[in-house]
Amino acid sequence: MSDPAAFESRLEKRSEFRKQPVGRSRQGDFIKCVEQKTDALGKQSVKRGFTKDKTLSSIFNIEMVKEKTAEEIKQIWQQYFAAKDTVYAVIPAEKFDLIWNRAQSCPTFLCALPRREGYEFFVGQWTGTELHFTALINIQTRGEAAASQLILYHYPELKEEKGIVLMTAEMDSTFLNVAEAQCIANQVQLFYATDRKETYGLVETFNLRPNEFKYMSVIAELEQSGLGAELKCSQNQNKT
Repeated sequence: MSDPAAFESRLEKRSEFRKQPVGRSRQGDFIKCVEQKTDALGKQSVKRGFTKDKTLSSIFNIEMVKEKTAEEIKQIWQQYFAAKDTVYAVIPAEKFDLIWNRAQSCPTFLCALPRREGYEFFVGQWTGTELHFTALINIQTRGEAAASQLILYHYPELKEEKGIVLMTAEMDSTFLNVAEAQCIANQVQLFYATDRKETYGLVETFNLRPNEFKYMSVIAELEQSGLGAELKCSQNQNKT
């Protein structure tokens, strides 16, 4: 699905950017280090629980659904995944185009996942139309050997004709449950599909001006959106 040449070219550009000084900010250096190590996400050998080359045609017959309306395809997609423990969505073409265009210049970002005590950060890296996530602590401890713990697969094959992009996911269930994976997936739309300049500005700052990035801003944005509230509530109820 991804264009290897374009991806390599983008990595080269980002490598050039990394050679530029970012002042004396230790956080800026840290984020640059994280981004360098995150480049390896999506290039690792496929781990247990993940499908290599997960194509849309491996899920359903594309030719058959081309005869359906966008609404019918949406219902088929939702019914197919409703009984499965995973994350899925049908994204309007305009919204996906916005996310996709922004991902070209800002392919890496940080999400905050509510935990019983505080938050855990996950780093996302676009690799073609796949979005790979792994815990920040995983990158800190394993470096370039850090494996993906969640992959969001986006399928734009029906975008032009039907005006929709299909999405589903796979996760390492030893690290994430479906509700936690859903919270991370929701943050992709929160930060990449937003109309608020300040919200997307966090993504731009993380990618382009890492020395200015404040990770607590991600938590503030998440709390303001209310996306993590339900997850936090259920975790508190599960406390023993």
